[in-house]
Amino acid sequence: MTQISQRVENLSASATLTMLQKTNELRAAGIDIIGMSAGEPDFNTPEHIKRAACEAIAQNYSRYSAVAGYESLRKAICGKLLSENGLDYTPNQIVVGNGAKQELANTLLATVNPGDEVIIPTPAWVSYVEMVKLAEGNPVLVPGNPENNFKITPSQLEDAITPRTKVLMLNSPCNPTGCVYSRDELTALAEVLRRYPDILILSDEIYEHINYVGGVSSIASCPGMKDRTVIINGVSKAYAMTGWRIGFLAAPIALAKAVTKLQGQYTSGASSIAQKAAEAAYLGSQECVEEMRLAFQRRRDLICSLADEISGWKTSRPDGAFYIFPNVAALIGKHCGSRVISSAGDYVMYLLEEANVACVDGAAFCADGFIRLSYATSDDNIREAMRRIREATLRLSD
Repeated sequence: MTQISQRVENLSASATLTMLQKTNELRAAGIDIIGMSAGEPDFNTPEHIKRAACEAIAQNYSRYSAVAGYESLRKAICGKLLSENGLDYTPNQIVVGNGAKQELANTLLATVNPGDEVIIPTPAWVSYVEMVKLAEGNPVLVPGNPENNFKITPSQLEDAITPRTKVLMLNSPCNPTGCVYSRDELTALAEVLRRYPDILILSDEIYEHINYVGGVSSIASCPGMKDRTVIINGVSKAYAMTGWRIGFLAAPIALAKAVTKLQGQYTSGASSIAQKAAEAAYLGSQECVEEMRLAFQRRRDLICSLADEISGWKTSRPDGAFYIFPNVAALIGKHCGSRVISSAGDYVMYLLEEANVACVDGAAFCADGFIRLSYATSDDNIREAMRRIREATLRLSD
């Protein structure tokens, strides 16, 4: 009998991918499911980016790239960081990988020793805790207050720090809440961190361009933070390139070298064709990014107005990303016939089976009593999904 390693046994399956699989199975069975579980733009990759990929194939970009990625792409990323974020990096500080997800995991594997503590503000993306566990670290969860749009305060950060703290994971705009840390809020967190110079900041900025507050700041731009921050970003969300699997990190040189060493032993460089497509994304016109952002903002406004009509929901208005994260605790204990809603997870399954709408249990994001819905879908799908949810929820009674 095959023995599975303890490190894998200790991991939880991705709740978002599990729900996506269930959705696909139900659709294959002929059931009309509206998917609001996956964090994936419904737009096609812009034409100029696709053309660049075709040109790369024609020009025989079909061999291994450097482990850290083509230098031309890393230069393009440096240009993006300087022009958009005011941060000066060199190509040897950039590592390109198979999505931002890989570079998050790479950073933790390259920095965390067994027993090291990693502070994670919650609600948090489903993979953060599991990545820390894979690196044999200890996740330290710090719950953000819903009244503060789920953002943690400097005093909460200070209280969570111990002699074993190695990393702070920060995600702004945030998946799943859509919260965005303002420049002043980041400055206040940086003030705490300056008293603890050995703590690394892992800043996940993959939703940077999907914001509704006029732009977002990186904590790396706060005084004294750049040399101890790893920025994670990529093309998946802003350019509708989820399947191209290109993400990057920008880090101090020593850490970039360590991640390159690690990546070289288990994946090597990312897809050569996808890298050339990503290069075109960063060097080309950014009008497509703004067009998609405006569409997401319109959808945000639409879904929030419809969410306000659903009995038992309490929904905060997100400032970024493309999710709403309603508190549905008021529905726990209700029932429909013999079916009892004893948790937010039960409600999620009720909506899947009775309303044919797929969403995700907030417990997967370290937030019991909440659910996450993605509005990265059409206006018509949003209207129909929310109609189904409203009607199914009205069928619940005490």
